[in-house]
Amino acid sequence: MKRLFLVAAVMMISLLSIPAKAQLNVNVNIGSQPLWGPAGYDHVDYYYLPDVESYYYVPQKQFVYLNGSDWVFANSLPARFGNYDLYNGYKVVINSPKPYLNFKNDRVKYAKYKGNKGQLVIRDSRDNKYYVVKGHPHGMPPGQAKKIYGKGNKGKGHGNGKEKH
Repeated sequence: MKRLFLVAAVMMISLLSIPAKAQLNVNVNIGSQPLWGPAGYDHVDYYYLPDVESYYYVPQKQFVYLNGSDWVFANSLPARFGNYDLYNGYKVVINSPKPYLNFKNDRVKYAKYKGNKGQLVIRDSRDNKYYVVKGHPHGMPPGQAKKIYGKGNKGKGHGNGKEKH
């Protein structure tokens, strides 16, 4: 009977520790989001940009757009989108792998957001969780993010000059 209780207790402790680990991973992603990303999200994989029918892959800091029938991954949008303002264009958060493979559906589903303005972006947010984003006007001094979020961020994207490009 004691052994059964002990096994049950160990299982409960193990299950309760899983959400804490997941929360740490979520916080690390905040520092990876661009200043022009929409505020309010702790974790983002992709943004869909309806105005230019393209995506942005947050972990790799790359835009994903169609060039003919091929998907291109690049550090910037092509010249044909030169007038597009990332800070004012609407962004749809998509947390699924390779959403561009579902582009035909996304194009229709999110067409209603074309031309929408006024979405609060990280740069303009006063929520202190975004102060870890490099370049935020209310950014944290070097080392402060490490104190708050722990050692798991490896110095990437937390305003300490070690952001991976």
